[in-house]
Amino acid sequence: MPLSKNAYQTERHAGVLLHISSLPSKGYIGDLGKSAYRMVDQLAEMGVSVWQTLPINMPHADNSPYQCISAFAGNTELISLELLAEQDMLDQGDIEAFYQGDIHNKNILLTHAYETFIAKHNQQQFIAFCEQEATWLDDYALFVTIRNEHHQQSWSDWPEQFKKRDAEAIQSIRLMLSKEIAIIQFSQYIFFSQWQAFKTYATEKKVNLFGDIPIFVAHDSAEVWANPQLFKLDDNNNMTVVAGVPPDYFSETGQRWGNPHYAWETMAEDGYAWWVARLAKQNELFDLVRIDHFRGLQAAWEIQSDEETAINGQWVKAPGEALLAAIHQALPDVHLVAEDLGIITPEVDDLRLNYEMPGMKILQFAFGGDDSNPYLPSHIETNSVVYTGTHDNDTTLGWYNTAQENEKSHFHTLITQDAPEMPQALIDMAFATKAYLAVVPLQDILGLDSDSRMNTPGTIVDNWQWRFEWPELTAEHSEAFKASVQRAKRFH
Repeated sequence: MPLSKNAYQTERHAGVLLHISSLPSKGYIGDLGKSAYRMVDQLAEMGVSVWQTLPINMPHADNSPYQCISAFAGNTELISLELLAEQDMLDQGDIEAFYQGDIHNKNILLTHAYETFIAKHNQQQFIAFCEQEATWLDDYALFVTIRNEHHQQSWSDWPEQFKKRDAEAIQSIRLMLSKEIAIIQFSQYIFFSQWQAFKTYATEKKVNLFGDIPIFVAHDSAEVWANPQLFKLDDNNNMTVVAGVPPDYFSETGQRWGNPHYAWETMAEDGYAWWVARLAKQNELFDLVRIDHFRGLQAAWEIQSDEETAINGQWVKAPGEALLAAIHQALPDVHLVAEDLGIITPEVDDLRLNYEMPGMKILQFAFGGDDSNPYLPSHIETNSVVYTGTHDNDTTLGWYNTAQENEKSHFHTLITQDAPEMPQALIDMAFATKAYLAVVPLQDILGLDSDSRMNTPGTIVDNWQWRFEWPELTAEHSEAFKASVQRAKRFH
């Protein structure tokens, strides 16, 4: 059964955090092929009912899933080439050439697949997909086509007629590059077809998919280019203010993300239709959806665009109540989780609780400070998702090896052990809390150290690259984790 949004009232669940890109594969990142299905089987065997991923949209060149060129389009690098070969759209020799480095661009193979598809396959479902997704797909395909023609330049640097979407210029390029546009549409069709097949399999195995959306979108994205009126831009469609967060646990100068802020008053005029459509798409793809930086729906940190750091910003109110009301009215079954880390005010808590949204609790944050620390296990409420750590944290073993002595001492006192087995001890602590869902990154199940960290906030190199290989996930790891799930009565 899918995990209902009120499941926390009656059931306890265990989850694993693992992005699709971290799966084993022959390519440079994981994909939606055999490893994805094998992982579903592995999770089901361990009694895990939730698989949490990072955002699956199309990223920029840095591969950050939190800075994407579309809030709707899927990451076509996650397409399984083997599955296309099974559908007789690709030749196995071309796939092997790609893996060996003779073909350097996956889009070349997707072009081959498109040409074979047009020549040999029934196109009815593809046509129906393009019609159904036209509200975002038409703009996205055109955006990527123009972007490719201008060597991946940001749209803000395009010639004026394309930057400002001159009607005559847009019509001309639609005609001139119609095949290129169709290939991009086809690639999205393949991505979503593979994802839905994967989701169907996960549902059959009683594994719920848990997605994640960044609250903001990148300035260099199809949505901002196509709908500049929805964002705080000047007359030349440049950003006047950018998003980020003030100084916090992760950075002394805060984080200057550089995303545009929403023009909330304009969005309100059509009942926040863009946001409703965005969540509707996520609700199709996932059983649960985390809203990253949820506090930005109550108030967001605005930084003048010419500021180099996030220090000199200010909190600006956002219409979270009206927005969530519109989302829940349109999508009454949506299961949202609030990423409520950082500077959280009573107003942010009230907004979350008004919609019974679970918040997040990170155990790596629990052992500094005093007994009022909200991340301490004794303070974690049922309506919570508890983590040993997330993609933004060090691995639990890495955290423990570098933790301050007062943190270690506090942790040892709580578990009544001076030499705990790590990371197992923190996993068991997470599972023992009242939280209806406890999520553990795969790195912690494998007992990996800081070398396997996924992301270090505030940095732009060596992130989003971690992958594992199947021999690392031994029978001993699986049995130990399964036993932890069972002891905590989270087995499904």
